[in-house]
Amino acid sequence: MLVEPSREELDAAHCWEADDRVAGRPEMTVFRRRTRYQQAQWREAHGHPIGTQPIVPRPAVTVRPAGSRVPLEYGRTTGAGFVSPAALAAARARTSFVERQQSFDHQRLWADLLSSEALSFNLFGDLGADIGRADRAVHRWWPDTPGTVRDIRFAHSPGRLDPSYLNSLRDFDAAFVLDTGGGTRAVVAIDVKFFERNKTEQPKPSNAARIMEVCERSHAFTPEVRRLLGRTDLAVLWLEHLLLHSMLQHESREWTWGRYVVVHPADNPDVVDLLARYRRYLADDSTFATMTLEDLLASRALPAATTKALRDRYTTH
Repeated sequence: MLVEPSREELDAAHCWEADDRVAGRPEMTVFRRRTRYQQAQWREAHGHPIGTQPIVPRPAVTVRPAGSRVPLEYGRTTGAGFVSPAALAAARARTSFVERQQSFDHQRLWADLLSSEALSFNLFGDLGADIGRADRAVHRWWPDTPGTVRDIRFAHSPGRLDPSYLNSLRDFDAAFVLDTGGGTRAVVAIDVKFFERNKTEQPKPSNAARIMEVCERSHAFTPEVRRLLGRTDLAVLWLEHLLLHSMLQHESREWTWGRYVVVHPADNPDVVDLLARYRRYLADDSTFATMTLEDLLASRALPAATTKALRDRYTTH
């Protein structure tokens, strides 16, 4: 059971944030306060300066210290938020170009130690630098994955607002692309969750017909899934899973196998609950999987130094 830091500890670390209180979900409140405090302790232990709220100070806006952040320019220059040279290199490489219609929060990536986007680089950056290790890791984590890993893409979509895919702005935090021979490919699409709490959203009503077309062609969902066209906290999860299915259905026939995987801390109660409820809408779960951050690290698929750094920073065990 997680131990919640006291108000005095949080104040002293500049980690008291009203938004961390999740009404009606006390376990999530504890998780968010504990996680923010842990990142502030990590920052201090590594000698990094404290950041601010807002991340970039603006005239006439009150600025205060934020213990779970570093200053933006310091983060950009030093790569302080990344646990290995390969993770930093992957982040620099990805932010050097723009995919069509992408929306990318550069400030949070470089300055916010709670960023899930930064965690995705920290988890998989070493694999991007060593494709052989990446191939071994993917087949250790998901042994039935066909083909050989040839590429790792971060913050990637096959086509944002492209009607031949899902016609949405959703993307994947990371994607392992595998060569399956004969010009076809497989993909393991990753969604990394860390500090997030469940929030209600709604798919764009004007895109409902395309969403349901992909959904029905997939044969992966129960009839009740139509409820997710309304306002629900399952919307983002569903849309990202459907983005994967839109790749498998694409007219190019390039993608012959795929799986959407959510990686998350075992202690995040909102995510654990979200995933359990989402599974109730699956008639066929072969394209969907989950893995805790702790299990991923326990697999020993990543370099030992990176695994230790990730455990020290991101886990409570």
